[in-house]
Amino acid sequence: MKYIKFFKELNNKDVPLVGGKNASIGEMFQELVPAGIKVPNGFAITSEAYWYLLDSGGIRQKIMDLLDGVDVTEIDVLKTRSKQIRELIFGTPFPDDLREEIFKAYKILSAEYGKKEADVAVRSSATAEDLPDASFAGQQDTYLSVKGQTELIHYIKSCFASLFTDRAVSYRASRKFDHFKVALSVGVQKMVRADKGSAGVMFSIDTETGFKDAVFITSAWGLGENVVGGLVNPDEFYVFKPTLKEGKRPIIKRHLGTKDKKMVYAPKGSEHTTVNVKTTKKEFNSFSISDADVLTLARYAIKIEEHYTKEAGEYRPMDMEWSKDGETGEIFIVQARPETVQSQKHKKDDGQKLEKFHFKNRSADREILLSGRAIGGKIGAGKVRIINDLEHMNTFKEGEILVTDNTDPDWEPVMKKASAVITNRGGRTCHAAIVAREIGVPAIVGALGATDRLYTGMEVTVSCAEGEEGYIYAGIHEYEVESVMLKDLGRPKTKIYMNIGNPEKAFGFAQLPNDGVGLARMEHIILNQIKAHPLALLDLQNGKKDIKERGEIEKLMAGYESPKDFFIEKIAEGMGMICAAFYPKPVIVRLSDFKTNEYRGMIAGLGYEPLEENPMLGYRGASRYYSELYKVAFEWECEALCKVREEMGLTNMKVMIPFLRTPEEGKKVLEIMRRKGLESGKNGLEVYVMCELPVNVILADEFLGMFDGFSIGSNDLTQLTLGVDRDGQLVSHIFDERNPVMSIMFKKAIEACKKHNKYCGICGQAPSDYIEVAEFLVREGITSISLNPDSVVGTWSRVVELEKSLKK
Repeated sequence: MKYIKFFKELNNKDVPLVGGKNASIGEMFQELVPAGIKVPNGFAITSEAYWYLLDSGGIRQKIMDLLDGVDVTEIDVLKTRSKQIRELIFGTPFPDDLREEIFKAYKILSAEYGKKEADVAVRSSATAEDLPDASFAGQQDTYLSVKGQTELIHYIKSCFASLFTDRAVSYRASRKFDHFKVALSVGVQKMVRADKGSAGVMFSIDTETGFKDAVFITSAWGLGENVVGGLVNPDEFYVFKPTLKEGKRPIIKRHLGTKDKKMVYAPKGSEHTTVNVKTTKKEFNSFSISDADVLTLARYAIKIEEHYTKEAGEYRPMDMEWSKDGETGEIFIVQARPETVQSQKHKKDDGQKLEKFHFKNRSADREILLSGRAIGGKIGAGKVRIINDLEHMNTFKEGEILVTDNTDPDWEPVMKKASAVITNRGGRTCHAAIVAREIGVPAIVGALGATDRLYTGMEVTVSCAEGEEGYIYAGIHEYEVESVMLKDLGRPKTKIYMNIGNPEKAFGFAQLPNDGVGLARMEHIILNQIKAHPLALLDLQNGKKDIKERGEIEKLMAGYESPKDFFIEKIAEGMGMICAAFYPKPVIVRLSDFKTNEYRGMIAGLGYEPLEENPMLGYRGASRYYSELYKVAFEWECEALCKVREEMGLTNMKVMIPFLRTPEEGKKVLEIMRRKGLESGKNGLEVYVMCELPVNVILADEFLGMFDGFSIGSNDLTQLTLGVDRDGQLVSHIFDERNPVMSIMFKKAIEACKKHNKYCGICGQAPSDYIEVAEFLVREGITSISLNPDSVVGTWSRVVELEKSLKK
């Protein structure tokens, strides 16, 4: 056939003939189906057919004339001309020979699947599409659940016409593509019955930070167009590639989306081929794919990335669309294209430059109006303009904050003018997110209620610089951009670690120069992810009904099998994400160290905690772990960390016990940990103790006989050595880690570790705040200094210089 190519005849070299999308499907069909990846079959109507249609109707020159001199920033003119061109295409009949070839290919495809008329997806595939530096994501149309010759011909024509939508013309013009050097091919592919299952998008790289070792997967019930188009807030998953390749199960993040609708086949005779219906309560509160599905998809992503990287001769992260057939349970890849944002950043600066946005006054109180999923890592501020539909696009002014329900690529012209974008709906792999990343505009998607809570003219600041969650603050807040050059920093002998609490920031922080994590705080996960008091979860697990705030706790647990499962998985995911970000460098996880007043502030916490006069010296740290009241909850904690090491394969995780008052307490805690699979020496595990009480220094020989090393907690050690409540207003001025007595304590701890040939680090605040403390510790030969991320680069350079001077 002259104008038809089946997928088995195509590969990536056929972009000029069948466009990026079809060439890539052909490549997968030829090279990756034999490797076990499932791809639905189909055929491409070539770009030659597109030119044949235009020339048979004599409309090529007419289109040129209509595009001549069009300024794409003049939105009204662009809309008028684009519409006129589409009408010309719709008014041109298919030549008979082309029509017959299409019908013949459709009959062959239908017969392959045992159908008289197969249900197919009809997808546009531009000849300049899906390039490594331009995604063209959603610029041309796709139609799902197309069945029969009449529908097929109509939607193929619609795809040809979609080459001249406002968004497509604007996108090509902005990236300096000649309109007449871009042609359109159309792919016809057998549908996967995801209307009865689920579908989504995945990337073989983290879309926000460019972290290379994770697969990022989004998923929702029904056909995938709702995920791609940003009509739902999908489920999200991260899988760690290196240990997945070793046969482990490293799902390091799960996030339950708000999937209130799903796209299914429309009833026969409907105006459209698909329709959205409301999800059931069970679907809304459940993940749309299983853990087994997540791991299957991640394995697919690795194989696809490895193949395209080998073929390209350079690193090639991929953006893929997938569908799960609800009838057979099979998972198919329906599209694969190069990722276009993070991969290009790595090329431009060779990974040697980091750009960080942060508020000038980092400690100021800012009123949070809304939150959602953060796109990019920037901050934007300005006046809100709410636009509910494209008809009012011309009211938008340069530098305003665009607020709308959701965007598709038609909105690109106005998004370019915005200082930030906010949508009610959408996930981090939808078209809006892809376009926002490409044009460098901060965006928050899935900010539920944004069009109701905000109003036109309102001043807000949009921050995407605080992790996966993006925040919309009331008012204008000043911010600055810090460029960190990572070249030629040198490497100190003293290990420079980082203190990290928020797993969502781990991928970004890992790009800073570092030797690992000296303090991974579990409290952030318990407080912000679990939120409910651990003993309330324990009572729920044991069937107790009369728990205060039970309804709120059950909402938090949605998607998880039981209270125990929820607690263990959330800790494992959070700690797993930090360990994965820094793998294979060491990550020292401190076991939970809340005080009673902090536990009381958690959901249902008042019913489980005593009111102590001095919580700083009370029921905290190791003393809590072996108490009959809390021991089972601590065992859950141990099971979670064991899961990180054994199931996820993240053996770079070390464990640290806080606030250990006596060696006897240490024995009790170590025994519980041993029973739960956390034993020093097992699979390379090291167990440290916080050196944060004077007794730890005085009895250092005993403590170091039981543990693999010390991590000095300078905050508590200073407080307890000087006898000062650092939070007490009348005496807090005495609290100072630079007091001469603290140098004595630090020195004794370091000397004891050297004597026993054990690890000695510091994870307290002192070296982050005072460079002279850091310098003292280096002189004394401490193994590592763990710093807050914003202190790392400066202290790193100072330590390099100090070590040079000490050699002299």
